[in-house]
Amino acid sequence: MGQPAAQTTQRRDLVVCADPNNLPFSNQDQQGFENRLAELVATDLGVPLRYLWWAQRRGYVRNTLTEAKCDLWPGVATGLERVLTTRPYYRSTYVFVSRADSKLGRLTLDDPRLKAIPVGVQMIGADAMNTPPAHALARRGVVQNVRGYTVYGDYEHPNPPARIVDAVASGEIEVGLIWGPLAGYFASRAPTRLVVQPVTPVLDEGVWPMAYDISMGISRGETTLRTQVDAILSREQPAIERILDEYHVPRLPLTSNSTQMEKTP
Repeated sequence: MGQPAAQTTQRRDLVVCADPNNLPFSNQDQQGFENRLAELVATDLGVPLRYLWWAQRRGYVRNTLTEAKCDLWPGVATGLERVLTTRPYYRSTYVFVSRADSKLGRLTLDDPRLKAIPVGVQMIGADAMNTPPAHALARRGVVQNVRGYTVYGDYEHPNPPARIVDAVASGEIEVGLIWGPLAGYFASRAPTRLVVQPVTPVLDEGVWPMAYDISMGISRGETTLRTQVDAILSREQPAIERILDEYHVPRLPLTSNSTQMEKTP
């Protein structure tokens, strides 16, 4: 770990906005990899870490960073509107998750097998803000055999977005199209062996990206903080890679041009 940067900042603390029930990213017990990354940043800044816990629903940015209730939001798509974004520190992808005994290898979005088996997809809503795989399947007419699993879930239960991985493991669906970090983490803990494969094509119809560079979001007025966090992310990249490996986060090489389309991963 690099040297703390306390001498370069007048901050009293670092307030991070995070979801209290959203492993593998974050939870109130600070068990997620974004909790670990936030701790790394605060340590390098030489300031205490505090959290603003807020469920990641629509309006999250407005109620947190926009209103300056927190300073930092780990895990946003690079180039996200309404916030400053740091240099990307990893790139992940939507993946196909299937049981190892199902022999559903070499899947692509154009595979005819997707029309003949129960398929699960993460859903946000019935509008243009839905997940890229949901749009890609609908465009191909893969609709009648598709089951939607909300990215929000029931907060009465721990880790609600993991239901789609559970559905693959139990045989409720044959394959799930799932955001990589969520899939990798829960697939590694499933009671049956699951196979994780990147969704291809990586850019569907030139519109729907299946892979995203991931940055940290920062309040728009905090340009100095962004500069400091950029330096920390560069310096601490080996430590970041170790944390991501520990959580089984699937990764692709970072793009040379990190400008992202404004769709939700």
